[in-house]
Amino acid sequence: MTSPLTGGRERRGFRGRVGVVVAALVVLVVAAGVAFVALNDGRGLARKLDSPTVATAGRAVPPPVPSPGQRASLAPAVTLPPENSVRPRLKDPPRAGMLFDLERGEALWSRRPRDVVPIASLTKIMSALIVVDRTSPREKAKVTRAALRYSGSGVGVLPRGRRVPVEALLHGMMLVSGNDAAIALADHIAGSERAFVGLMNRRAARLGLRCTHFSSAYGLEGGDRSCAADLAALTRLALEEPRIARIVRKREAAIPFPIAGGKLFLNSTNPLLRLRYRGTIGLKTGYTERAGSTYVGVVRRRGRTLGLVLLDSRDTGGQAKRIFDRAFGAARGQARRSRSPGRG
Repeated sequence: MTSPLTGGRERRGFRGRVGVVVAALVVLVVAAGVAFVALNDGRGLARKLDSPTVATAGRAVPPPVPSPGQRASLAPAVTLPPENSVRPRLKDPPRAGMLFDLERGEALWSRRPRDVVPIASLTKIMSALIVVDRTSPREKAKVTRAALRYSGSGVGVLPRGRRVPVEALLHGMMLVSGNDAAIALADHIAGSERAFVGLMNRRAARLGLRCTHFSSAYGLEGGDRSCAADLAALTRLALEEPRIARIVRKREAAIPFPIAGGKLFLNSTNPLLRLRYRGTIGLKTGYTERAGSTYVGVVRRRGRTLGLVLLDSRDTGGQAKRIFDRAFGAARGQARRSRSPGRG
């Protein structure tokens, strides 16, 4: 017969074992909860690091405004047929290039389309895409010290410390290739040019632009590189943006600006606009000693829009004119043949 003392010990031992089991279960549940929170926090952190709202340089980057270019995860690539349907005669061809149909996404002529080369101020096409995604047309940006320490081409009259229209800076960046305007916009959007360049490279990666890497917001650095195929895809995106499309088709512009006279007068560097080449609606020029002369031109005629990328060209205007003449001449010839009655 068990004594009260022995029975009491057994009950206390059982309770002790139950207590140990319960404590162990509590520890396991707590550990699982901590692991779950840590995992989700880690995922959240990863999302925040790539999120457009992450704070950079002491300033939160605003979320992007939805745009047609953001609806697809990849850039609208241009297909490369096995043979060129347009064969321009060029005595001294560019280092690389491509003629393409913007709407169909098909190359009509190409030369080393995947060669990765310096692109100079064609870099600003990506800068412009970031700007229109993250600003409104009526927004104003402060002209920073960094913007006034630019080198190369510039608007040249940006008032230090003043707040100026973002749209005026966008005109200055795309029409006269103003490096000062590009830096001011980068500082406004991301807090610093370095952070802005990070946005550019992340966008390039998300778009699947394998040739493309940026080192600056304006294109003077040797690390600003791409290829004709990637630039064709960027051109298709840029012309989908109404704010960019309205600007790059202008041969000249007079923009309200807080300087003497109240207006900023700008003339486009686009050689086809300067030549008044019929149907020209864009886009951008560039030059550095390393890259040579670079150019993206866009021309629309008879309901067809063609784009042209020229990289390291000796004569961007002359070559662009010859290639577009050939392309639209071939299209006109095909249209005439299709309308002519067949012979029985």
